[in-house]
Amino acid sequence: MAHPVHDFLFTYYSFSPAKLLDWQPGWPESGSDELLARRRDLVGSTLDLLRATARRAPTYGCFGLHEWAMVHRADETRHPVPLRLGSAGTDAVVESHRIACSHFDAYRFFTASAQPLNRLRPGRDDRPAYEQPGCLHATMDLYKHAFRLWPLVGSDLVADAFELAWDVRTVDMRAAPYDLVSWGFEPIRIETPEGKQEYVDHQRRFARRAEPIRDRLAEQCERLVRG
Repeated sequence: MAHPVHDFLFTYYSFSPAKLLDWQPGWPESGSDELLARRRDLVGSTLDLLRATARRAPTYGCFGLHEWAMVHRADETRHPVPLRLGSAGTDAVVESHRIACSHFDAYRFFTASAQPLNRLRPGRDDRPAYEQPGCLHATMDLYKHAFRLWPLVGSDLVADAFELAWDVRTVDMRAAPYDLVSWGFEPIRIETPEGKQEYVDHQRRFARRAEPIRDRLAEQCERLVRG
């Protein structure tokens, strides 16, 4: 059975464990001129996104409702585990909150009934207009941005981003509507004031941890742009 929390880091994020363990120093010691030429557009778009995210003030009011919106009025869940509050209880939580998901790759998995409930409309091609440093998925994506440029970006930075993504994913799913106690994860009950505050506290800590990783990755991209 697939692990409902950690397998995400090896399936949705398509960097293999073998590559994760293959240490590379980064450009110019690793990679090649040909690879840099092929990745030049990706380097530029990644740098633009990192800069835009860093300039934006973090927001902390989403409470992880993206995972709840992905199963709103749905016949099936995204993971083979039960919903902690059941279908009706989960739907009620979604419908009683103002959802403010700024991350396209979360928003695009909302059910059709949940999409109109989101106050924002992030799109595939306008990520720099929405990404903000308080978003857990934007923080996890630092790992994606780093490994897509590997080995031009060195393995130390990729590993640091992976470690952060692992911790963020754990909190992301603890705040989700699923009952994961049998897997060893106590829920963050975001439907309560105490759970909301716990989630926000995690967001703030992750934003602080992400800042130096985002800065290091932006510096690497700037160096690659210069060639």
